[in-house]
Amino acid sequence: MNVSGTGAPNAHNAKVMNRFELTKRLVAQLDHDEAVIGGIGNTNFDLWAAGQRSQNFYMLGSMGLAIPIAFGVAIAQPNRHVIALEGDGSLLMQLGCLSTVAMQKPGNLTIIIWDNGLYQITGSQPTASASTADLVAIARASGIANSHWAADEDDFDAQVAAALNGGGPTLIAARIDGEPGVGATDRDPVQIRERFMRGLGVRRASGA
Repeated sequence: MNVSGTGAPNAHNAKVMNRFELTKRLVAQLDHDEAVIGGIGNTNFDLWAAGQRSQNFYMLGSMGLAIPIAFGVAIAQPNRHVIALEGDGSLLMQLGCLSTVAMQKPGNLTIIIWDNGLYQITGSQPTASASTADLVAIARASGIANSHWAADEDDFDAQVAAALNGGGPTLIAARIDGEPGVGATDRDPVQIRERFMRGLGVRRASGA
């Protein structure tokens, strides 16, 4: 895993990849009922298309809250690994969550940042990460020492595998292209909530 030392990937030399392809690679590694919180818009569209799981939570209209929600689930269920999928624009709106995660140190939390340098679903306006902000450097400065750019697809897979073994919190950032999300999420917030709660074992299915 190329995550340290000379030649380590950074915001400028990491390979530009595709969010949906990386999401599929992530989902393929999940086999222990891990909870996944998908940030708004294209992030959760791709999560939905990559394989619907009752342990997935598809956010609707709550920009910047994927990491705080995942953090809460990780604290509430310390024996379950929790993954937050968040875009660069949403993270920039809620940078304070990184220092909170760093202070509490949940070992079962992994944060994955999709960075295309765009507010993609509102008109593709550039975010600060397109020019000045390095999200991994910000995460490290906030106290999340295990924060790295994914150099390429194989490095992404290796970092995810290492994160799922615990020892977090971990932040993995991936540079992605400007392709839109695949498909669209079922936009029924009640059903999303109920399915997720059943997936986490905190609510029984009807009739059970």
